[in-house]
Amino acid sequence: MLTVPVRQLGESERRAVERLLDLDPYAGAQVAERIAARGLSWWRAEGRILGYGARRNLESICWLGGNLTPVLATDPAVDAFADLLAGEERLCSSIVGRADAVLGLWDRLCDVWGPARDVRPNQPLLATEALPVVPADPEVRRVRTGEVDRLFPAAVAMYTEEVGVSPLAEDGGRSYRRRVSELVRGGRAYARFVDGRVIFKAELAVVTRRTAQIQGVWVAPEWRGRGIATSAMAAVVRDALLRVAPTVSLYVNDFNLPARRVYERCGFRPVGTLATVLF
Repeated sequence: MLTVPVRQLGESERRAVERLLDLDPYAGAQVAERIAARGLSWWRAEGRILGYGARRNLESICWLGGNLTPVLATDPAVDAFADLLAGEERLCSSIVGRADAVLGLWDRLCDVWGPARDVRPNQPLLATEALPVVPADPEVRRVRTGEVDRLFPAAVAMYTEEVGVSPLAEDGGRSYRRRVSELVRGGRAYARFVDGRVIFKAELAVVTRRTAQIQGVWVAPEWRGRGIATSAMAAVVRDALLRVAPTVSLYVNDFNLPARRVYERCGFRPVGTLATVLF
C-alpha cells in the first residue's frame, strides 16, 4: 500500500490551501483567518500548515500552532498526521475541529500527549445567513476602546467558566488582555452595560470573507434566567451580518441547552459537529 507522506506547506501552495478551506468555511474558519492575515510562512504565521495528498491534489490540511486544527481530514490523513505528531512534543493547548478528525487524532495521540484536562466530543457547529426575526436589544453595542477595563473582568470570568482555567494564570493575563484589546479595536467586541458593568458580552473572535464566528458569549450570573440573551445575541448577529460577513457561525457544548435554545431562536441551524480536547 502506497503511503502518502505528510509535508509542511509553504507560501507557494497558498492557493491550494485556500481552495480547500473554502470547502469547509465554518470548521476551518480560524485557520482561514490566520492564513489570510499571515500566509503560510511558519516564521510569520506562528504555526505550521501540514498537508496530506499528492502535490497536485491536496486532500487535507492540519494547522499546528497554539491549537491543533485538522481541516477536511480523511481517515488516511488522520493516520498520517498522527504518525508525524506522535514523534513531536505537544506544544498546542488544544485540539479542535470536526469531531471525527479530532477524536481520531486524539485516539492515536492520547498515549503520548495525554492526559487531557477535558474532552468535549460533541459541540454542535451552527450558522446562519438570515437576520434574526426576534427583536434585537438596542442596548447591546460595540465596545469602545476606552472601555477595555470594564470589559476585561467579564472576559476573564467567561474564559474561566468556559475553559476551566483562568487566563490570568500563565502571564498575569497580559496576553489575554492584548487579545481582548485587539478585538475591541477591531470593532469585534460587543457588550451591554448596566451602571457601567458588563451584563452581556460576545465577540467576533474569527472573521473571514465567508463567516464571522462568535465566541465568548457570556451573561453575568445574576442576570441569567431573565431572558436577555436572545435579544442580545440577535443584536450581535444583526450587526455582524450587516457589517462584517455574509454568514455568522459559532459552536456550543451539546450539554448547554439554554444557549442552544437562544441560538435556535436567533436563526442558527446545524452545519456539523466539532470536538475539542483541552490540555
